[in-house]
Amino acid sequence: MQNVIFENDLFRLELEPSTIPWVKLFTVQPYKELSHMPDALRNDFFEMVNFIEEKMIEVCQPDKINIASFGNYMPQVHMHIMARYKDDAYFPESMWGIKQRSGVTRTDETMRCIEVLKATLC
Repeated sequence: MQNVIFENDLFRLELEPSTIPWVKLFTVQPYKELSHMPDALRNDFFEMVNFIEEKMIEVCQPDKINIASFGNYMPQVHMHIMARYKDDAYFPESMWGIKQRSGVTRTDETMRCIEVLKATLC
């Protein structure tokens, strides 16, 4: 998969094509719900989400980080982690909401974020 940033025995991190830095963290095993995961794996999953959030804040300097888990279309545990900016196309709406403006594309921030995540996770 060309959008895979990192993968090990437990997790896969993918880039979501977007105008903002946006990644998705999946469990490799296809758990449908967080409560179905073994406690240790669930703890590691949330630690990974927290680590990614911290790196995105450090590298991308967003106005806000959004973290979301729906899984309606893909019933497998995963989290969307997004660096949000007041001048992005949807802010303050969610990225699935109503577009507010043409918005600024954050290609440089996205590339720096990917580089840092690859370097620190691999």
